[in-house]
This record gives sequence, structure tokens and C-alpha cells, in this order.
Amino acid sequence: MQRSLHTTAAFIAAASVMGLSFGLTASAAMAAGEAPVADPAAKVDYSGKLTILTKFGLQQLSPYFVNIAKAYEAAHPGVKVELIQENDDSIKGKTKTLVASNSLPDIYFSWTGTWGENFVRGNRAVDLSKVIGPDTDWGKTLSPAAVKAFAYNGKYFGVPLYLDAKFMGYNKKMFADLGLEAPKDFDGLLKACDALKASGVVPIAIGNKESWPLVHYLGQMLAYNVPVAALERDFDPKTAKFDDPGYVAALNQYKALQDRCAGGAQVNGLSYQTAMQSLSDKKAAMYYQEIIEFDQAATKETALKPEEFGFFKLPAPKDAKGSTTALEGAPEGYMVNTKAKNVPLAIDFLKFLTSQENGKTLSEPPFGQPSAVIGGADKTKINPNVAEGMDEIAKATYLMQWLDTVNHPRVAAAWLSGMQAFAGGSMSAEDLVASVRKAAAAAAK
Repeated sequence: MQRSLHTTAAFIAAASVMGLSFGLTASAAMAAGEAPVADPAAKVDYSGKLTILTKFGLQQLSPYFVNIAKAYEAAHPGVKVELIQENDDSIKGKTKTLVASNSLPDIYFSWTGTWGENFVRGNRAVDLSKVIGPDTDWGKTLSPAAVKAFAYNGKYFGVPLYLDAKFMGYNKKMFADLGLEAPKDFDGLLKACDALKASGVVPIAIGNKESWPLVHYLGQMLAYNVPVAALERDFDPKTAKFDDPGYVAALNQYKALQDRCAGGAQVNGLSYQTAMQSLSDKKAAMYYQEIIEFDQAATKETALKPEEFGFFKLPAPKDAKGSTTALEGAPEGYMVNTKAKNVPLAIDFLKFLTSQENGKTLSEPPFGQPSAVIGGADKTKINPNVAEGMDEIAKATYLMQWLDTVNHPRVAAAWLSGMQAFAGGSMSAEDLVASVRKAAAAAAK
């Protein structure tokens, strides 16, 4: 469940369409530039077709929505649910195409941050405040932080489905054979890499062919090195300065990790999935992954067995000026299209999707997606690593959202292309920060 991005140009084009071409005339509210507000008392008409764009297209995940759709149809025979199942590497391109052709489904996947905000600004997302706000019956069944992540200007537009965060997965046996323990700080991680490399093992498999994986590393390092207030100021192009020294410090720390742990500039030629497979095949000792990938990295079918898999937070440097209790991650969820013919039906389906029973199914193998539903995980039935990871997410004092979705498209594009150039050795840390600053200035206009 990665934050994928086919090309920088595609992202900018998609965001531009979302931000500028969403003029609708379906209601007086929309004509006035406001999204319609969901009515909690609206009667549900259980008839017709409901279209849904998911990010569960991977073979392991796709049965979840298929089963949910079948169960909903069985309960409401007059309803037909049509799924469009995409995966991490295709969802943004598919969304762009659907938006451009004005055929976005009734319910569609969205990240938080600027990505979701584009739908809100373009009047593509129904205002769900009266049905899912923190004081509503439905809202109280979901993680407060997850619900809040989909708030824009004090209104709530998204339904969180699962929680997510990044952790360093590792082969416990490889570490134990060398007398290594999970590192407590960044220097300890680099020293562990030195020992692993000396033993003939690839310390960390990093694949950045798709351009987005490196911004996940950087996001965590920025949270450690840049104060939260400065980070959040810089997320908005109108107030962004990108002048905190922590930006350059974080980049240089990443470069040290790449050089000592991953073999240098070759990371740009390796795909994310290939890197993940390297850990599963025991060809690499570590791999930076999302909690929702824990059940894919080590299974009974892979060389790396579940009992050999462990994880730890990417450790902070000793002189961190930011938050050492921050964690890279964000909830992911769904929005309701303002053009949906049956908005109450779409909302009813989402309530069904986020029931405690369905939340537990989502959290358990083979899906392993930590549900945003309170009580939506029976920790005796889920992967112990997933359960422990959920506890780590709950302890985090700040969730650092993905750089390629929380930032303005121009800024996200500068980070993505800049990190590839930086990793390849053709751009310095200072020049990369300058390019991001320039992109923010252009976006502010």
C-alpha cells in the first residue's frame, strides 16, 4: 500500500484537473462553490448501482472488497455494487483519467493531505461532517486521529478505512547471527549496516525506480530534524520558507544511509517490489515498509518465515531538532462523489464497510490492514507484528504525512524528481532544498 506516483507530470496533470475543472451544477450549494452536506436523517433508497474505486487491486487484497460488495448486495437485493480495483502503482493514473473524463465513481479512494484537499476544493467530495464528525455516532466508532486527518477547514470529507505507517522490517536471524540488535539511534543503524555488509549481506534493499520510495525515508528524517511547526508552515506554499537547517541535515543523513546500507546510486534502478522481495528471499537484511505490508514480507510461502521477521522505527539521530516521537504515516480512506446519484446509499455502504465486524476481517490475515475502526482488531487473531505496529502508531505524538500527498503538486514533484537526482549524485542537498523552495514560490502564485 505504497504512495505510488507513475510520473511527476501525471501527478501535476491530475491535480490540475482536480483543482480547476470540477465546476458542477448538480445543486445550488455546488453552484455557490460549496459541496453538498450529507443529511444524517436522509432515507436510504436501497436500489440501483453503486460504483467504487478501490486501492485493493493486488491479488492478496482484492477479495476484501469483493466479499464486502457481495455481502452488501445480499443484504440489499436491489443494489448492485460495481468495483474498480486498482493497486498502488496505478491508482493515481486511474484517478486522473476518471476525473478528466468526468466519470469519477460514487465512492473513491483518497489519501489525506493535498491529494484529498484537491477533491474538496474542486467540489468533488460530499461534506460528511454531520454524519462522521467526531461528535456523531459513526465518528465515535473510528480512530479520532484518522477522522481528523480527513478534515479540511473544519469540515469532514473522508471516511478512514485503515491506519498506516512506515517501519524498518528486518531479518531477526541475520541480526542474531552477527550479534546485532535492533538499533536505538541512527548511528547504530549505520554501524549495523557496516557489520552486515562485511558479512556479505545486503544491509537494506532500497528500490526507487518509481520515484516515491525515497520520499518516505526523507519524510521520517525530516520529522526528526525539522520542528513540527516549521514542517507544517512549509506544507502551505503561501507560508513556506524551507529555510530550516534540518532539511539539509535530513538529506545528508539519508545519503549516509544509502551509501553505507544500500550500495549507492543504484537504488534508482531497482523497483520497490523487487526490493521488498529481496527481504522476503533473504537476500537483504532490511527493507523499509508500511505496516500493511507486514503480512506480505514474511509468510509460510516465502523464504523469510513469520517468526524470523521483526521491525523497528527508523531510528532518530542523537542531535534531532524535531520530534523523536513522530512517525511517518497516515490513514487512508474514501470519499463520496458529489455527483453520486444516491449519496445516502453511498454513505450507508461506507458505514457497512467500517463496521466493527468488517474492521476485524480487514485487520486479520490474509489482509493485514490495521482497521481505523475502534475495536476493529482482535489482537489474538492478527499478526503479532501488526498488533505491535498498531501500538506504535497509537504512541506516536505526530504522524508525518507522505511528502508526495501532503504537499502541493508542484512541491511534491520537486521532492520526487529531486530525490532521484540526489540519490543519483547529480544534485546536492542544498540545491534540492532550493528547488523545493522555488517550486513552493511558484505554487504560491
